[in-house]
Amino acid sequence: MALASDLSLGSFIRYNGDICQIIEWQHRTPGNWRAFYQATMRNLRTGGKTETRFRPDEAVEVVRLEMRELQYLYRDGDSLVCMDNETYEQPYVNVALFGENIDLLKEGSMVIVGFDGDTPVIGQLPHTVVLEITYTEPGVKGDTATKAMKPATLETGAQIKVPLFCDVGDKIRVDTRTREYMERVKE
Repeated sequence: MALASDLSLGSFIRYNGDICQIIEWQHRTPGNWRAFYQATMRNLRTGGKTETRFRPDEAVEVVRLEMRELQYLYRDGDSLVCMDNETYEQPYVNVALFGENIDLLKEGSMVIVGFDGDTPVIGQLPHTVVLEITYTEPGVKGDTATKAMKPATLETGAQIKVPLFCDVGDKIRVDTRTREYMERVKE
């Protein structure tokens, strides 16, 4: 157990029986009243957000997650089969833990998974991925001065907007947090 004053942004705690991550954390001292901590937390099981207040001396159960880097092998229904490259274990990780940008993940990519004991509770995609464009309308030669964008389908089936000069077969770097085109990659 820890005190609420020991917590910080990004901490994992057990709140109402679920594991939650603190995504906003503010210390408030309103006028003549006692100070408190205002927290916005994301429930890792449901994905919902909740706001609550903690007294500075309130006891809170801090959860220590074991973060492991795993290689994504293939998808099996609503789970991703991943492999630990050190122990060769192959845990099944629920797709919902990675969020809505899971369609940007290519087989063989490395992901970070947080475990509470043997149960995966949080997943993180790599910040950027390199993917090949499989379909897009033909580009216009010399049209690189404008910031006009066109839709493109990537090798994983994901659709994003790319600049007009990108063509089928080009490899591009995509930000998995924002789904935005970053740059063309020469390999």
